[in-house]
Amino acid sequence: MSEIVVVRDGSGPEVLLVHGGAGPRTTWGPVAPLAERWTLAYVHRRGYPPSPPPRERQDFEVDALDLAPLLVGSPHVVAHSYGVLGTLIAAASAPGSVRSLTLIEPPLNYLVPDDPEAARLERLGDTVLAHGIDTAPTQLREFLRLTGAPIGDGPLPKDVVAGVRRAHGGRPTSEARPDLDAIRDAGIPVLVTSGDHTPALERICDALADALNAERGVHPGAGHFVAAAPGFAERLETFLRKNLT
Repeated sequence: MSEIVVVRDGSGPEVLLVHGGAGPRTTWGPVAPLAERWTLAYVHRRGYPPSPPPRERQDFEVDALDLAPLLVGSPHVVAHSYGVLGTLIAAASAPGSVRSLTLIEPPLNYLVPDDPEAARLERLGDTVLAHGIDTAPTQLREFLRLTGAPIGDGPLPKDVVAGVRRAHGGRPTSEARPDLDAIRDAGIPVLVTSGDHTPALERICDALADALNAERGVHPGAGHFVAAAPGFAERLETFLRKNLT
């Protein structure tokens, strides 16, 4: 497969930024000032130009294969949403190559198996991946609002429609089972963060933090796009500095 594109900016220790359903600029724009002290390596997942399109579909296992060679230099890794899935799989396969992990609102609903709200989140996400723009309008809009898409009551914006079409047919998040034990047992420093906008996601992040012996951060104010929330960049940099060695 053709290699994905990584755009680097800044100087200092490398921080690999892995986006989810939204592109790198939307996801990571608010942390761009960190390039004054860190090398920010913006991963462009398959289907997000200038990276090549996926051969068949968005797939977190393929993401993990793409990320594996990028871990050779032992970067810090920061991942958001769907991007967390491939990140965890890659990190579990080579835990000695990851300096630290920051994980933002991943769709790991199986971590709270008896939670009806998490189960609904999973069904919504899998439905949108399966049916794309043909998903029932009420379900589609509910999912888009939960994931932070900028929608109102009128027609969906063109960029939102494009994002739904790009995700259509992607591998369901319900199939992801990363080896969390391998990450915890390797002692990788982990920070799990969320935006305090959906109770089910808070419980998922709590469970993930428990499973990984991780630090836990909550930064409200930007919905699912936690990197844009007040205080996130400062908390991230504090965490990175603490784990430089």
